[in-house]
Amino acid sequence: MSANVSPSGHQPTATYDSAFLKACRGEPVPHTPVWFMRQAGRSLPEYLKVREGIPMLESCMRPELVTEITLQPVRRHHVDAAIYFSDIVVPLKAIGIDLDIKPGVGPVVERPIRSRADLAQLRDLTPEDVSYVTEAIKMLTAELGGTPLIGFAGAPFTLASYLVEGGPSRTYENAKAMMYGDPELWADLLDRLAEITAAFLRVQIEAGASAVQLFDSWAGALAPADYRRSVLSASAKVFDAVAGYGVPRIHFGVGTGELLGLMGEAGADVVGVDWRVPLDEAARRVGPGKALQGNLDPTVLFAGPEAVRTKTREVLDSAAGLEGHVFNLGHGVLPSTDPDALTRLVEYVHEQTAR
Repeated sequence: MSANVSPSGHQPTATYDSAFLKACRGEPVPHTPVWFMRQAGRSLPEYLKVREGIPMLESCMRPELVTEITLQPVRRHHVDAAIYFSDIVVPLKAIGIDLDIKPGVGPVVERPIRSRADLAQLRDLTPEDVSYVTEAIKMLTAELGGTPLIGFAGAPFTLASYLVEGGPSRTYENAKAMMYGDPELWADLLDRLAEITAAFLRVQIEAGASAVQLFDSWAGALAPADYRRSVLSASAKVFDAVAGYGVPRIHFGVGTGELLGLMGEAGADVVGVDWRVPLDEAARRVGPGKALQGNLDPTVLFAGPEAVRTKTREVLDSAAGLEGHVFNLGHGVLPSTDPDALTRLVEYVHEQTAR
């Protein structure tokens, strides 16, 4: 056994006993760990400076730039975990899908997938397709030391929604039309995306990521019966594919209060909860054996320090009886958030939960 792995043979020893990984495993922690979705970028002036003039997708393919951006919130906020700077459409771009991230719009796909013939666009992802990811993660883990790095990917449903709609959508009429009207094509599409997503997560874990998060950003558009029938098996395939690595697997979606139990059933070790459901109620819906992540409303950070402390205390009180709790926002950091508010929030959670 290498000196750089835990007794389980999977996790690097430098991060294995971190507060973040202990919380993910439901073990006692010295304090409640904190990290924020979209902490790498957006609200930080140092991020805007290094990204100036560089398109989003290009910035995701420059290992030195990815390393710098990923480290920025760790340096500034002293969060308990870093999240790899990337975008959920990176693996799709890597296999040749003609797409771009347009400022103010989001990912836009040139040739949406609407027929069985269109599935030919979705070839297997190989490590060579994303060699820049491997390079960046190796650079990052060397810099981070005992701070865990979270890898991530988009979940099959959310990726399918972008691919079928051709871009962001409020109604998902094309994606849902395929799901309801051609369930065999839909199942094949999600299965192919599950394979691509699993391959992308494997690359990140093998390069040194200590945990992974599956973002199903748009799953809240689904009724529970439709999620179980048409989505759950694809997400479960992704989680199953990386189960053998022994790293914590996190599952997050927005507006998924009615789906929390099903999302846990898909195989995650940690279920992310948005701000709409208190954590004690979320724990009841998810059931035993899972840690929870969340769930301060991101807009609270605009309300001033006293309001932030009050609402944060509510989250911590709601999490008091959980098997494991990772403090986070109920969605990503909003672009106009004051970075100092995030730094104060980390300090407050650490102070309030010190054991």
